[in-house]
Amino acid sequence: MTNSIESIALDKLIAHPDNPNRMSKVSYAKLVRNIERTGRYEPLIVRPCSDKVDYFQIINGHHRCQALAKLGYETADCVVWDIDDEETDILLATLNRLGGSDELAKKLKLLERLSKRTEANILARILPQTRSQIERLTNLKRPSAPAKMSAKCFANPLVFFVNDKQQGQIEKALSLVEEPKAEVTRAAKRAAALAQIAGHFLNDSKFNSRT
Repeated sequence: MTNSIESIALDKLIAHPDNPNRMSKVSYAKLVRNIERTGRYEPLIVRPCSDKVDYFQIINGHHRCQALAKLGYETADCVVWDIDDEETDILLATLNRLGGSDELAKKLKLLERLSKRTEANILARILPQTRSQIERLTNLKRPSAPAKMSAKCFANPLVFFVNDKQQGQIEKALSLVEEPKAEVTRAAKRAAALAQIAGHFLNDSKFNSRT
């Protein structure tokens, strides 16, 4: 596997037929505008075609390739990896999906700097956010100190798996418990019912005799 960048003719690049990544028309238009505006883009990742000499199959960068063709480019900067079908499938399933998330404070600082130089409607043409999202984010008032919240504000998650028979028994038991009127959601009612069943079990004389 090499990390050297090569300039390859677009007509020598073939899209992988099983590429699962799809981009919306809005996002694709922003990609085209970014490349058109800057002339810069992340190099495509390709591999040599096994059945066509001097042709390459795209692993990552299908939309970039389309954008370059739309803008009249004849070649694309590519990183050529010599990998087999199995490794290619793994990369197709991961390269477009693995990523981090924005740290809000830093994202706001970036948007604030950009907004001082460029109007929101223009930024929305090249950034992932819409105009209204950019305006809302740049107008956010960040608290001077972190908000204090009581741990009691949050529900405790309880996840477990049951088979069909166990599920039937649990559902039947829950249906026999009188639903607390104070609870408004179905999930809250079922949680209260399950807690009530557990309470009866703990108070059962047979259970107490074993502990």
